[in-house]
Amino acid sequence: MKAFAFSLLTLLSFAGTAAQAQTKPVAAASPAKKGTEMVQFKTSAVCDMCKARLEKSLAYEKGVQAANLDVPSKVLTVTYNPAKTSTEALRTAVQKTGYDADQLTADARAYDRLPECCKKTAGAH
Repeated sequence: MKAFAFSLLTLLSFAGTAAQAQTKPVAAASPAKKGTEMVQFKTSAVCDMCKARLEKSLAYEKGVQAANLDVPSKVLTVTYNPAKTSTEALRTAVQKTGYDADQLTADARAYDRLPECCKKTAGAH
């Protein structure tokens, strides 16, 4: 019985250690590829719906390889190929999705189409 309990305890501690090893952020583990650049925009996003909307919208932009919004800081990080797009085009894409991009305000029509929880007046939730 002691051997079984010891084996079970060893197995559980190994599984816990293995699970902790998998929690490393993907972005930190793999730096930007050669020929790509990274840009960050301060946005007006407030929730996880905003995150999904922005990341999906930028996925359709030519030259974008990755987009990740950090909701608490409202910073959108985009990895892109500068031969296919520019920071201004990416900033415009954020605006046309309905969100502010740095000091530039969102496209009014796109902003009006956002759900109420995604508007600037909505509190954090």
